[in-house]
Amino acid sequence: MGFGFMRKKSVGADGKAVQHLTHEVAGRALPLRITENPRARRLTLRIRPGAQGLTVTTPVGVPMLEVERFLFRNRDWLEEKIGTIPDRPQVRPGIKVPIRGVNHEIVHEPGRGVTQAVRDADGAKLIVRGERIHLPRRVADHLKKEAKAEIGALVEKHTKTIGRNAKSIRYKDTVSRWGSCSSEGNLSFSWRIMMAPRPVIDYLVAHEVAHLRHMNHGPKFWALCEELCPDTKRCKAWLKKNGSALQAIGFEKD
Repeated sequence: MGFGFMRKKSVGADGKAVQHLTHEVAGRALPLRITENPRARRLTLRIRPGAQGLTVTTPVGVPMLEVERFLFRNRDWLEEKIGTIPDRPQVRPGIKVPIRGVNHEIVHEPGRGVTQAVRDADGAKLIVRGERIHLPRRVADHLKKEAKAEIGALVEKHTKTIGRNAKSIRYKDTVSRWGSCSSEGNLSFSWRIMMAPRPVIDYLVAHEVAHLRHMNHGPKFWALCEELCPDTKRCKAWLKKNGSALQAIGFEKD
C-alpha cells in the first residue's frame, strides 16, 4: 500500500479544503479524497460504493503524516474490505441488471425503438435498441424514467399521509447517499434505487418524506418512517447490505 502523487488540492462548494490523491490497497490504485471538516472530532475513513475510492475526513489542520499513519493503522481492515468487493461490472449485452429487484438480461437490438422490459419463457429481459455504443446510457435512461414514475407516485402518497408537500423532486446519480431532503422541502433520489426491490424503493421514499416533518433521525422520525413503511427495519438492512453492489454497476460507454 502507498500514496500516489497528489493530483489536486481545492476548496469545495461548502468551503472545506479538499485534497485528491491515490492510495494503493489490495492491488488497486484507488482515488483518495481527504476533506477537512471543522465539525470533525477525529479522523474517519469511508470506502466509496463499489470500492471506487476512499474518503478520509479530518479535523482542520491535521498534518498529512497523521493521515498516512491513520491509513497505515487501518491497512488490514482496508485490505479485507476491498478484497471482497468485485471489480466494477459494466452494463453491456448479456449481463443481468436488476430492475425492481428482478434480474433482467440486457439484450441489444439494432435499429430504432424504445427500451422495453419483457418476460418470456427464458426469464426477464431488457430490450435495448439503437446503436451499441449508446446501450449503457439507454439502460440508465430507462431506470431514470421508471424512477420518475414510481417515486413520484410514492412521494404523492406519503406526503398526503403526513400532510406536508414536497417543493420539488430531483433524480441524480449520487454515490454518497440514496436520497436527501433539504430544509426547503426539496427531495432528491438516486435513480439507481430502481434496481432495488419495490419495498426498498417504498422505504427510501418514506424515509425522505418523513424528513419533511422531522429533519433528524430521532425516535419521532423513525416512528413516522415505520408508520409510512411498516417494513422499514428490513428494508433499511437490505439497502445497507446490498446498496454498494448497485452503486458499483457502471453505466459508462465501454
